Amino acid sequence: MNLSELAANVQQKQRSTPELIADALREAIIQGIFTEEQSLRQDEIAKQFGVSRIPVREALRQLEAEGLVKFYNNRGAVVSGLSPSEAQEICEIRIVLESMAIKFAIPNLEEVDIEKAQSILDSTVKETDIAMLGKLNWEFHSTLYAPGKRSRLLNMINNLHISTERYVRLQMTRMNYLERSQKEHYLLLDACRNKDTSTAVKLLKRHINSAGKELVDYLEKHSKKYANK
Repeated sequence: MNLSELAANVQQKQRSTPELIADALREAIIQGIFTEEQSLRQDEIAKQFGVSRIPVREALRQLEAEGLVKFYNNRGAVVSGLSPSEAQEICEIRIVLESMAIKFAIPNLEEVDIEKAQSILDSTVKETDIAMLGKLNWEFHSTLYAPGKRSRLLNMINNLHISTERYVRLQMTRMNYLERSQKEHYLLLDACRNKDTSTAVKLLKRHINSAGKELVDYLEKHSKKYANK
């Protein structure tokens, strides 16, 4: 899929123009259509979408807030990369915020929430599309967090997931990661089903920490590879 196809897809949705453009550009970055440090020419993007540069600029500012885009005085907007130290920090923040989210949510979890989370996990087992796996991963976590009724907290967590999703998709191509992640998800779901907050928090922290360690290891190897060229 290329940017033109993504643009056509999002234009079918009933949302504002900047949001639609942000959706398409976000997916292009996550899929690797746009790579790290690649310039995002506002005039070219505006032409692609058939709009002025104003909604494109708004969309890029939204992606900047999500950590996917950076602005430079001499280069304009570029796709941001993620350093090992930044990935480590995101992991540390996720542990704090998501532990809070699950603590708020568990007392309010109902059977319908558990069933929905179970259905998502069962779908994940059968899914082979990497892009869909990333979406299902967030759907699972957000389903467990949403009953806490902390919308700002959920938005903050979502932005952290977006910042790392393109790298998480790379991790998901390795079956050992997928299998382990799924086992951890099922254990977390069982703890939530049993309203066992202490165990759920412990499992969630371990889950995020192990995924974060793999991501940091990948980025360190990735950066060394390019440094040695």
